[in-house]
Amino acid sequence: MRALVIHNAKDLRIEQREVPEPSAGQIKIKVAVGGICGSDLHYYNHGGFGVIRIKQPMTPGHEFSGYIDQLGDGVKGWSVGELVAISPSRPCGNCEYCNKALYNHCLNMQFYGSAMPFPHIQGGFQEELIVNASQCVRAHSLTPGEAAMAEPFAVGLHAVNRAGNVFGKRVLITGCGPIGVLAAVAARRAGAAQVVITDLVANALKFAAFADVDQAIDMQQNPAGLEPYTQGKGTFDVLFECTGSPQALAGAITAMAPRGIIMQLGLGGDMPVPMMQITAKELEIRGTFRFHEEFPLAIKLMQSGLVDLKPFISHTFEVDTALEAFEMASDRNQAMKTQITFSASA
Repeated sequence: MRALVIHNAKDLRIEQREVPEPSAGQIKIKVAVGGICGSDLHYYNHGGFGVIRIKQPMTPGHEFSGYIDQLGDGVKGWSVGELVAISPSRPCGNCEYCNKALYNHCLNMQFYGSAMPFPHIQGGFQEELIVNASQCVRAHSLTPGEAAMAEPFAVGLHAVNRAGNVFGKRVLITGCGPIGVLAAVAARRAGAAQVVITDLVANALKFAAFADVDQAIDMQQNPAGLEPYTQGKGTFDVLFECTGSPQALAGAITAMAPRGIIMQLGLGGDMPVPMMQITAKELEIRGTFRFHEEFPLAIKLMQSGLVDLKPFISHTFEVDTALEAFEMASDRNQAMKTQITFSASA
């Protein structure tokens, strides 16, 4: 079967790989659709991010759906041909943090398409894949593309969980990429009274309308766009910082109300923070990393019709044109979420 393999920056190849038979408790999946994430783009464009570098050929991809092709021994309750969303989160279940139910901090995490450990964890951008049955969530009534959106949406849901009660709160989101707009969807669904989102790219902000935000501010065209929210001691109760940019963080803090909560999602490496403002306003900074239990909730919210993530899927490519897909996904002036189709059905 074919797999996408990154060897180095700008070196993406389609290669043949063998697929083993599923062991007990496992399922063989025919991968249907995979979404290109920001970390996949870092690996493709730069060979990694921060201190995390590709040291061996690696198949990227951790946003994907597929059809059940074969059941391993002991797997019950599933049927060949079912469409499932596959969580890329595979904690060991036995370490110190798994025992505390902090599964996203597992010491032995096997997260698809990650160069953090060595040997690297191979990802889901391949035509067939062996997964644990526990990773699968039924995606009936959804398209394969929608099902593949569960992973990035779960990131937003986890960030909202980490922020605490946002009901009736005023929310600012910096960065209108896929994570930013999905954080906006999650915050609105959790009852946020006002959601404002900012970005430097006009095309990205066009998608904010599908996230039911109150205002989308183009900071490139209107650098003072947040100024009305800085009056007094500031306006916003919660900030979801999705850029990893110190400039975006500093600008947003001026619009934060006292005792507000800063949720840092953007991974741009270490960055300076305006500590005096944080201290004077008694702000809290909280990190948020990946997700775990939010993954099935992401599917349930889509299936129930409470959220519609289809409008955020801007481009779809066949696996044969994967290189073009990565180039498109890298162009924020055109793309929001770019996906790759691996198979049309079981």
